[in-house]
Amino acid sequence: MRRTLTLGARLCLAVRLRLAARLSQVACLCVAACLCLAACGPQSTTHHRPGTAHDVVTGPATPAPGQAHAEITITRGRVSPPPGWLEVAEGSPVTITVTSDTPDELHVHGYDIKAGLPAGKPVTVRFTAGLTGVFAVETHRAKLVLTQVAVR
Repeated sequence: MRRTLTLGARLCLAVRLRLAARLSQVACLCVAACLCLAACGPQSTTHHRPGTAHDVVTGPATPAPGQAHAEITITRGRVSPPPGWLEVAEGSPVTITVTSDTPDELHVHGYDIKAGLPAGKPVTVRFTAGLTGVFAVETHRAKLVLTQVAVR
């Protein structure tokens, strides 16, 4: 037996279908807007300030065989040379010397090395690159990226 819908039931069904279609369109637009906004954000939480792109090599382009060294200066919140990559082979010694015009704390992520940075005095951290990966070297108070150590 075939059921026939009354005119009121058909109108109600049509309204429900239109509402469902409209809600799915709104949901799609919301998702698209969120994706667009996310794409406009920073690359990562390590890029705290302008000028922290990783397209400049920190330190000498060709360090002595088996060694990696960087000398970094922080003046008025600016890092010099601009943050870049310090590439090193696994097991090699790494030396990073930092001089800051304001007191702060230096941190080598992944290795959990921390050192106080007194104003105007160079501080050197030395460690053996025993872990592979890319590790940020940052200051904690000013939240500046100083360099990234890429251990291969």
